[in-house]
Amino acid sequence: MTDSRQAILFPGQGSQEKNMGRELAEKDRQFMDLWKKAEKISSYPLREIFWDGNDQDMSKTEFLQPALTVVNLNLWRFLEHRLKPEFMTGHSLGEFSALCAAKVISTKQAIELVSLRGRLMAESGKDSQGAMAAILKVKQSDVEEITREVSLKTDQILIVANYNTPKQFVVSGNVEAIEALEALVKEARGRLVKLPVSGAFHSPLMNEAARELSKLMDKVEWKTPFCRLFFNSTTKAEHDPEKIKKIMQKQMISPVYFFQIVQDMYQQGATTFVEIGPKGVLSRMIPQILGPDKVREINIGSSEEDHKLADA
Repeated sequence: MTDSRQAILFPGQGSQEKNMGRELAEKDRQFMDLWKKAEKISSYPLREIFWDGNDQDMSKTEFLQPALTVVNLNLWRFLEHRLKPEFMTGHSLGEFSALCAAKVISTKQAIELVSLRGRLMAESGKDSQGAMAAILKVKQSDVEEITREVSLKTDQILIVANYNTPKQFVVSGNVEAIEALEALVKEARGRLVKLPVSGAFHSPLMNEAARELSKLMDKVEWKTPFCRLFFNSTTKAEHDPEKIKKIMQKQMISPVYFFQIVQDMYQQGATTFVEIGPKGVLSRMIPQILGPDKVREINIGSSEEDHKLADA
């Protein structure tokens, strides 16, 4: 994989699966040690939850965020000597893995940030009566128009939170607004799927949580990334550490412009998109964004069989 211009992608919430990261951790102490470190920082029994637990616990934001970050970072550490990325990004939670992999923040700082982020987002969800839903098979301009219409009509918060592909979006806001949106999505011949999340992420309903996380971010030592690191809320690469911190301090309340980032990377020369994380959620989006024949997309998941793809 050294002859291509590589873009590394780190997934976020929704990419979790049972036993993720277990095989790698049980074969090498250094990878198990990161699980133990994350358990100490987060105060949660992450291995018990994700290796021996149930789907309900695995979907809880406060557990999921540190655990998935451990899996992403262990895979990166296992494979980084074989990869030579020119571009890097992460989807929502995955942005913290990207920050660490690009050497902007330390592993310890990344785990501390996502552990606090997970707790804050879970608590905000309980208080705000917020929710999220995916909208499928409706074009961007129509999604934005009907979202604005419902927000005005209900006098509730409702925004487009995730731009995943040109025909897959996620809206975030008050439960009442999302309920009202469903009929308009059907009229547009689309489909609305409510997501099993604990709150209205990437919306103004996360303002208080974002302020709390910003306080910890002020204590973090931010460094210059070694490659072009693209950010969810701007779609552009940023190298200045102080500007990166300011971008990340607004991350919880800003939309995720994923497909625009992929398009920008492609326009700047990316020829291979490598997802490092379970399930391959992001890599399956690449053909939908760029077309099936333009680039290679590879998922390097959490099992030993998947690791062989690193030599493809």
